[in-house]
Amino acid sequence: MKVQDMPYERVDFAQVEAEMKELMKELEEAESGEAQFAVHQKYYALTDRVSTLMTIAQIRFDGDTSDEFYDKEHQYYDEKGPLYSNLVLEYQKKLYASPYRAYLEEKIGPVAFKNMELAQKSMNEKIIPLMQEENSLTMEYDKLIAKARIAFDGKELNLSLLRPYLISPDRAVRAKAWERMSAFFEENADKLDEIFDRLVKNRTRQAKEMGYENYLELGYFRMNRNCYGREEVEAFRRQIKEYFVPFAERLHEQRRKRLGLDKLSFIDEQVYFAQGNPAPTGSPEEILKAGQRMYEELSPETKEFFDFMMENQLFDVLGRKNKRAGGYMTYLPLYGAPFIFANFNGTSGDVDVITHECGHAFQGYLSGKDPIREHRDIGMETAEIHSMSMEFFAEQWMPLFFGDKAQDYVTMHLEDAAAFIPYGCMVDEFQHIVYENPNMTPKERKTAWRELEKEYKPHLDYGEDRFFGQGGFWQKQLHIYDYPLYYIDYCLAQTCALQYKIKMDEDFGGAWDSYLKLCKLSASDFYTNLLKEAGLESPFEGGCIKNIVEKLEKYVK
Repeated sequence: MKVQDMPYERVDFAQVEAEMKELMKELEEAESGEAQFAVHQKYYALTDRVSTLMTIAQIRFDGDTSDEFYDKEHQYYDEKGPLYSNLVLEYQKKLYASPYRAYLEEKIGPVAFKNMELAQKSMNEKIIPLMQEENSLTMEYDKLIAKARIAFDGKELNLSLLRPYLISPDRAVRAKAWERMSAFFEENADKLDEIFDRLVKNRTRQAKEMGYENYLELGYFRMNRNCYGREEVEAFRRQIKEYFVPFAERLHEQRRKRLGLDKLSFIDEQVYFAQGNPAPTGSPEEILKAGQRMYEELSPETKEFFDFMMENQLFDVLGRKNKRAGGYMTYLPLYGAPFIFANFNGTSGDVDVITHECGHAFQGYLSGKDPIREHRDIGMETAEIHSMSMEFFAEQWMPLFFGDKAQDYVTMHLEDAAAFIPYGCMVDEFQHIVYENPNMTPKERKTAWRELEKEYKPHLDYGEDRFFGQGGFWQKQLHIYDYPLYYIDYCLAQTCALQYKIKMDEDFGGAWDSYLKLCKLSASDFYTNLLKEAGLESPFEGGCIKNIVEKLEKYVK
């Protein structure tokens, strides 16, 4: 079914509660593991229905944040969502404590039960009001960013549509564009500080109510980190500082010379060629058509997937006013349908949607065929391997999108992937500092960010910029506001994607088989075990990052 034709009605949570209570009663009365699993399949049907309707409301609101009807629906789900989560948790507690646990664990897997344990550690009815407040604060941030109106080049642009000017080959144009962006954030600095301060204090109160010292422990549980913790993450960041930051800095120096600059300014961060970054040669429709050809040639599985996406119009990718910034893949379980949301703006990022978000969507399409719903509950550190690796697998088809600039794109893509890892680790360390010290002032937070930039991105120069130069760059990073502690997952995944890059240059078919296996494994095992099964090295292991850097050096030379 085409996404615009999917019927929508507001979820009646009173009815959902009654149905869930009945399922819990049936679960308690069941006299065998088989009988309990039959009840659990009814639970799948109920939660699939609720999830689908909530997701339809979300994507329609994101498509136009000024739509009054879906704005009210969004507010409704922000209010009711935590109550529903608590209801799901109540059901899961009964499943978790089942006398037929061994049978159920064999059916749905040990990962599912570990995630239930973490869910119990991250949610309690008493913090529902705080969770509702947290939702309203993140929506306040999203609306503030979505409503940005920046006069430029005779047009009124939002932040997504400003991007082509931020990476313009004309340095004067991009300097002016960055100046306008900085001015927008400076004008809203007090509001941005206020929203974030309230979010930090809110999340800290949630953690205290749950009996934790600060939000970090609660945040790790909420991110479903079921086989590693802070020690492993900190060890990973140390490896990045020791081995990957120097490698990324060599790439920045190579880029500086290519651009013919005496030094790199922050306005040059995302510019890779003096004549400009490669841009797609086609219209949005032509980009999607080229994507269809690429996935047809890549494998039978990807052909089936992308044809399904196109036939059901499961893309909303055109940038427009009042549309939420950013991009994502989500899933509509009743229809077995992934959905991709993005903001095309004429840059290479449009093609990244067809690779990165489609990597998520491809895996979602495959896992949707699995009758065990818990296998869809993939940790983000695993989910991002699917997306980031697909970017590399797609490289040989880049002439379809960039014509004779395809090799420039491949060069830019690798450098951009490498440059991201230090930045992503910096975002993660910043959040650890912030949540360990929830009473920091806005100025202290910005000072902490600026100090981290010196460690992770020592080449960075903001010149005289009044906002970004004083440590405000993080406030344009949606994840820091909306999805705390998420960003390290990108970094962990990128190290795995780079391993695929190395593998596919040696044996493309073997690398693809490994990737397809990883996608099909879904969340049937723990992250570190999944990597071993797919033949990848864990980023937590000593020497992993050093080994990757040594193998990537050939691309620099």
